[in-house]
Amino acid sequence: MTNKWQLKWSDEFNYSGIPDPEKWKAEEGLIRNQELQFYTRGRPENARVEDGRLIIEAHRENWPVAGFTSASLSTQGLRDWCYGRFEMSAKLPAARGTWPAFWTLGADIDSVDWPRCGEIDIMEYVGHEPGIKGIYGNVHYGDPIHHAFIEPRDFRDSAKPDLQALDSIPWKGLHRVPDAATSFHVYAVEWFPDRIDFFVDDARYLTYTKADSNDGTWPFDKPHFLMVNLAVGGAWGGHLGVDETAFPQRYEIEYVRVYQEMA
Repeated sequence: MTNKWQLKWSDEFNYSGIPDPEKWKAEEGLIRNQELQFYTRGRPENARVEDGRLIIEAHRENWPVAGFTSASLSTQGLRDWCYGRFEMSAKLPAARGTWPAFWTLGADIDSVDWPRCGEIDIMEYVGHEPGIKGIYGNVHYGDPIHHAFIEPRDFRDSAKPDLQALDSIPWKGLHRVPDAATSFHVYAVEWFPDRIDFFVDDARYLTYTKADSNDGTWPFDKPHFLMVNLAVGGAWGGHLGVDETAFPQRYEIEYVRVYQEMA
């Protein structure tokens, strides 16, 4: 990272207990994507800070209306930003059926709905890909029916997945990180008025530009808030089912930071 960035917000997780309510609010319920987990609120079994790390933990348990519990945290209504560098240092779960993510949503989602609000997926990782072990970067935007996805243009030290085996999803940028489940890595985007660059550690593996927009819309010129969650199953995470014997599963985060360019 260059010295042009100035730290504007962070959670270093240098405390213990539930995530700081002045920085994070928790979703609750069965939320999206046909996922199997119930997101709980204020339940340390699913989201807690200990030993300098945020732990988001998914459990296989008998819960009303769901067979799994987990947590999803956001800064919605607390903080949002337009442009900057958004980064997280994390170690990821890798059991079949797990789907951790670090992403943004347009702050106007309640008025314009998804995907018109725009979404930047800084990091997605699906546990059913043992032969790929890749980190995905994506954007979503446009019409609710004909929304558009990114087309990878810049792969560095990476390779495309077996698209046929993954239902032909060429709109995802992939960067191979074989030890994502055993080591901490930094997952980041640098978001500018004309483009979004995606990074793992110091490697930029994908750039998506305003000129690439294939429907003429660009909701990436307005504030977004941050999201961090661990899903179980769902439309993509559950593509090959869920290994119910592998739970609990941990998503461990050392820090989350937001930088903006120095004036």
